[in-house]
Amino acid sequence: MLGVRALRCRGFLLPGAGPVLALSYRGSSARDKDRSVTVSSSVPMPAGGKGSRTNCSQSTPQKVPNRLINEKSPYLLQHAYNPVDWYPWGQEAFDKAKKENKPIFLSVGYSTCHWCHMMEEESFQNEEIGRLLSEDFVSVKVDREERPDVDKVYMTFVQATSSGGGWPMSVWLTPDLQPFVGGTYFPPEDGLTRVGFRTVLMRIRDQWKQNKSTLLENSQRVTTALLARSAISMGDRQLPPSAATMNSRCFQQLDEGYDEEYGGFAEAPKFPTPVILSFLFSYWLSHRLTQDGSRAQQMALHTLKMMANGGIRDHVGQGFHRYSTDRQWHVPHFEKMLYDQAQLTVAYSQAFQISGDEFYSEVAKGILQYVVRNLSHRSGGFYSAEDADSPPERGMRPKEGAFYVWTVKEVQHLLPEPVLGATEPLTSGQLLMKHYGLTEAGNISPSQDPKGELQGQNVLTVRYSLELTAARFGLDVEAVRTLLNSGLEKLFQARKHRPKPHLDSKMLAAWNGLMVSGFAVTGAVLGQERVINYAINGAKFLKRHMFDVASGRLMRTCYAGSGGTVEHSNPPCWGFLEDYAFVVRGLLDLYEASQESAWLEWALRLQDTQDRLFWDSRGGGYFCSEAELGAGLPLRLKDDQDGAEPSANSVSAHNLLRLHGFTGHKDWMDKCVCLLTAFSERMRRVPVALPEMVRALSAHQQTLKQIVICGDPQAKDTKALLQCVHSIYIPNKVWSLSPAPLSASPARDPSLLQLSSISGSSEGLEKKPTSGSCWCLGGPG
Repeated sequence: MLGVRALRCRGFLLPGAGPVLALSYRGSSARDKDRSVTVSSSVPMPAGGKGSRTNCSQSTPQKVPNRLINEKSPYLLQHAYNPVDWYPWGQEAFDKAKKENKPIFLSVGYSTCHWCHMMEEESFQNEEIGRLLSEDFVSVKVDREERPDVDKVYMTFVQATSSGGGWPMSVWLTPDLQPFVGGTYFPPEDGLTRVGFRTVLMRIRDQWKQNKSTLLENSQRVTTALLARSAISMGDRQLPPSAATMNSRCFQQLDEGYDEEYGGFAEAPKFPTPVILSFLFSYWLSHRLTQDGSRAQQMALHTLKMMANGGIRDHVGQGFHRYSTDRQWHVPHFEKMLYDQAQLTVAYSQAFQISGDEFYSEVAKGILQYVVRNLSHRSGGFYSAEDADSPPERGMRPKEGAFYVWTVKEVQHLLPEPVLGATEPLTSGQLLMKHYGLTEAGNISPSQDPKGELQGQNVLTVRYSLELTAARFGLDVEAVRTLLNSGLEKLFQARKHRPKPHLDSKMLAAWNGLMVSGFAVTGAVLGQERVINYAINGAKFLKRHMFDVASGRLMRTCYAGSGGTVEHSNPPCWGFLEDYAFVVRGLLDLYEASQESAWLEWALRLQDTQDRLFWDSRGGGYFCSEAELGAGLPLRLKDDQDGAEPSANSVSAHNLLRLHGFTGHKDWMDKCVCLLTAFSERMRRVPVALPEMVRALSAHQQTLKQIVICGDPQAKDTKALLQCVHSIYIPNKVWSLSPAPLSASPARDPSLLQLSSISGSSEGLEKKPTSGSCWCLGGPG
């Protein structure tokens, strides 16, 4: 039986097709991105000799565009000249499939995905494969960042019927949008242990003609099983689980997987996982007098330091790449994503608050410098990503990492100046190469360069501390710091002349919300108004270009047009749950950083709209998409994992708590309790899958800290006290500034406690400022 067999084996078996072979392809993983995964071919594979990804004869892409030329998505536009009769996701494609009785081939990816580029080049530009797709299927292209609901529904299917998932995602659907075969990247031709895309297409075409009724029946059966598996509901539970228990279990699971030497929580590939670092910081605060608390702090700080020293960080141009291909954080996958920059900025700012080490604040400032320079629209919005691939020289074929790597010869040519005072003959280039580990042969292992594109190249990664490098050459530490910074600046200027990676200039409300948080939190922690102003401009951009005043709804996307204009798709792509949750979080962070009440007021309105469009009144929690927008999809899901991005339900739980703290509205507290209760089973089973929600559970059960500062906002003492509050790590708080004195005092109301009781220190708060006073409503943390 198809459904049972599919869930037992590593693949999805077509009726009467014989055994399925599991194939190991490298694709972009569904847990994060561009991760090596093993997927199933979904069809029987014929015997055949060893093949190459590039065996399929290539033809020059046609100059006549297909209908994707009318789209705004950079990813869809990359396929606008394929010899494939592509359709965007929509009723026109579905009606054609029903009318012509053809299966739908759904291809999902994003514009900076390396393996999406590979499949486009190898298969979608191929004339013969293009004819198969156009004649025997209705072929549909989806940008996963435009339609996360479509991506999540069918990725759930692919993951359930194979051993993994990723992008490009390849799924075959019935005309009623029921999936029946799924996979990720396919090479064009058959190999010794893998099936080629051409073969897959012909097999599915034949099975559709010969066994369609069985396919339809089994597809419905599997979809029904997935619906039952993915259901998240309160059921008979009345209350969420114990925060203390979930915290302890989540920490223990993280501790077991921690890399003592290099930090992080896996062997390879290794991802930044800001949600885990945020959990560890919160766990430290609530257990700071225990051994586990100290351990949690050390795990997070060490991970952040090793990442910042590694090649996953762009030491020349700043910002972080998507992930490391090794456990040392050395050789990255070179793509840069906005959501990583946003979350890591906050993580490094929190590390600075906790440790007082300016190393972390400098990293945070470097990330923001990169975002302002490379990912910012002049009207205030933020672009989505930069690609991993670019041509080494103009006119050459793009290669992964070409923009970011260096040869010894290049560095020697750019930095020939002698270093005065060294104990041996030394140039600036030699000093930089010693510190960052560059070698003549290149410092990239062949195992990390399967295509041989990076031979003789180097990724900058800090090999020695400044002190050790200085001691090695008998130099002053500050002199070495100055020489290295000067050398990096010269490399940066030289790199400007290289062909740049593709910029995905699509702007997403969700990721812009995360970036507003990044600027607001970091600006507040560092006491830099100019940084907070970038958050203000980002919020203004969201309200001006991604908010429909008439309906009160957010739009998911907008795009950079010519001449600095902003364009929208027609009809607009309306927002999903994550857009509302992340934007509301950004607005609350901006309100606390700027104390401009307009941002709190807009957050309140957006939360009302979110509740109306996405709340599950029966089961609790929020659906990922509106009921109307997702009409026709076989599943309506709830996001239940904190991964590369936090779950929108986890973020919503925090938002509801904060809004209740600001307003006292009981409805939002009640919704938060329902949400946490709905996800109880998921948290109990795998708490490490929802560290951000476990944090929200702790905030709920321990009570938010409510801080009110009274005094003249422009007075020096009040500003000093404001900065003091921002400098202290207090994750579960709401606070506001009032120009009038408090009517209550500790003598009149014992629930009012001085701020020093939260932080565990009275340093800087012993003297009451002349312009006002600071109190916390609630208990110590």
